[in-house]
Amino acid sequence: MATVNPARPRRARRLLWLVPLGLAAALAWFWQPLHGYARVGAAYGARVACSCRFEGGRSLSDCRKDFEPGMELITLSEDSAAKSVTARFPLLASDTATYREGEGCRLQPWTR
Repeated sequence: MATVNPARPRRARRLLWLVPLGLAAALAWFWQPLHGYARVGAAYGARVACSCRFEGGRSLSDCRKDFEPGMELITLSEDSAAKSVTARFPLLASDTATYREGEGCRLQPWTR
């Protein structure tokens, strides 16, 4: 008959606390670059799609052809009344570009 060491389960429970801490550290490590790439991708998508739509006169679905490879996650939406296009990277970033006569498409200022 085997005996159970009472110290072993407590040690295992203490080690289980390291798993969430490790995940939080990994998320913190990757958050800054991932969020930065998402913001830049959304800004690029909004600016390119706005120029294509309101300066080029093409449909928004046709404007997706102008995106670089790897931008498949970016979604676009249009506000015809405001002449603006919003690009979103899921859960991380979104940006809006607005068309102004004589100026072209301009991105909204970034805020922290």
